[in-house]
Amino acid sequence: MSAVLAPTVRIQREDFDVAAEIAGLTQGRTDIGAVVSFSGLCRDEQGALSALELEHYPGMAEAEIGRIAAEAVERWPLQGLTVIHRHGKIRPSENIVLVVAASAHRQAAFEAANFLMDYLKSRAPFWKKEHRADGSEGGWVEAKETDAQAAKRWKSSSE
Repeated sequence: MSAVLAPTVRIQREDFDVAAEIAGLTQGRTDIGAVVSFSGLCRDEQGALSALELEHYPGMAEAEIGRIAAEAVERWPLQGLTVIHRHGKIRPSENIVLVVAASAHRQAAFEAANFLMDYLKSRAPFWKKEHRADGSEGGWVEAKETDAQAAKRWKSSSE
């Protein structure tokens, strides 16, 4: 097996370019046979949302996402992994999150990307507040039970 690069984890305010991130991960690599990417966008909630504001604990968010990315690298034979999560005010149709998993074969890449997204949706240390199109401030968005249930499938038998 090829040496696995350390996962790239970034928490940033600025937008990212999905194609450029994939190219940066795969350029010059002949050991990669599959790339699975997931990009999450801000939805407008049927015209009711003007922005979603994401807050995080600097340092803690990077460490926690880095920990789960390292777990993905241990669980699956990956040749590369990038996780980017934005914070700040994000408008409808703008990028929020990107996971790119690269491996020799598709199954590992699909499973690793799924694992990371289930974690990010259920346990990553981010808080979301809605800003409504009518100018009012919406409330904090509660975590969904369906996201927590999806993440449970990844628990190891030793936990």
